Amino acid sequence: MAGRRRASGAGLCLVLLLAALVGCGGTATDPAAAEVRRVLDLRAAAVLARDEPAYRATGRPGTSVTGFENLRDVPLAAWSYRVTGFHRSGDRATADAELSYRVEGYDTAPVTSARNLDLTRADGRWYVASDRPAEGASEQLWEQGAVTVVRGAHSLVMGVGQSDKGLRAYAALADRAAPAVSRAWGDDWAGHVVVLVPRSLEGMAGLLGAPASGYQGIAAVTTGEAGAGAKAPADRIIVNPDAYGVLGDFGKQVVLTHETTHVATRAHTTAATPLWLSEGYADWVGYLDSGRGPAQIAPELERAVLDGDVPAALPDDADFGFAGDATRLARAYEGGWLACRLIADRWGEARLDAFYRAVGAHDGRTGAVEGALRDVLGTTPEKFTEQWREYLRAQLG
Repeated sequence: MAGRRRASGAGLCLVLLLAALVGCGGTATDPAAAEVRRVLDLRAAAVLARDEPAYRATGRPGTSVTGFENLRDVPLAAWSYRVTGFHRSGDRATADAELSYRVEGYDTAPVTSARNLDLTRADGRWYVASDRPAEGASEQLWEQGAVTVVRGAHSLVMGVGQSDKGLRAYAALADRAAPAVSRAWGDDWAGHVVVLVPRSLEGMAGLLGAPASGYQGIAAVTTGEAGAGAKAPADRIIVNPDAYGVLGDFGKQVVLTHETTHVATRAHTTAATPLWLSEGYADWVGYLDSGRGPAQIAPELERAVLDGDVPAALPDDADFGFAGDATRLARAYEGGWLACRLIADRWGEARLDAFYRAVGAHDGRTGAVEGALRDVLGTTPEKFTEQWREYLRAQLG
């Protein structure tokens, strides 16, 4: 299975927002504010310049610089902190901050991450003692180990605990996926993807800030801002190497093409878009020209149809829950795929794309599908549902 899930910020300068300081000397004129701002400015500049001595000078003496070393090969265009909260008690302080960074050549706007920083004061200077994800926030890849980077023609693949050869295999698949998606969807997207390959399922869960139990058996997910415009940062395709690794070559290609489709359609995927459409369309592109038929791609629905249990309605969003029943989840994906295949077969591929865009352009979920069915396909929800059920019988019965 593959899936979709779901970041902006500042430039190179750090903006320190302090409504009030809490603790000893807790006033807006506390010189600690300017000192901490300077330390974090220096740390950000050191990261961008790959200057280890300068980075080390911002940390408490004896503090590890493993995080700095781990991201050494990551192509960064920007890195900064925006402090959203500051609490001081004598020579110790904590700061709530928003880390903003851009990957060069891929992010049109900064990716942001909520952070908690511990600071200490010694010899008249403030130092960063620790920098970690805020409670409930996701980890960054370099916090899981040294990042290896591979560039493809249409991809940037970054991994931890992965061989260079293995990451090049991901890049080759992504490089085939991007042109395939453009042929189906069009060229109104970046045309390239960022793929993150952690060491394990647990690493994937850390990057998503979610329990690993919810992603067992899920080969990959795409993170991004639904409905965001061209200034949104690049989406990240995050791979679960445990589940992805057991797939054959065909399955691996389908997964990466599916996820790349989510990247391409992100700007037109909004709160108005039901999951049967967004996931079904991604599967439709993923399986396009594969030579595989409905019985091979939709085995769970085939069993249901042969048993006389044809679904009464298109899959609901709740049917796509990763932590739910595996059969229900498989039927949801298969049902969405067949709905999109029906539209492409009966109305044409151009109408399928127009239908997707029309649904996403609607102001809210209510009436979105109904309006697009009427305006683009000239039908109603009731008629379309019955056509879909007939299509299931014809293709799987």
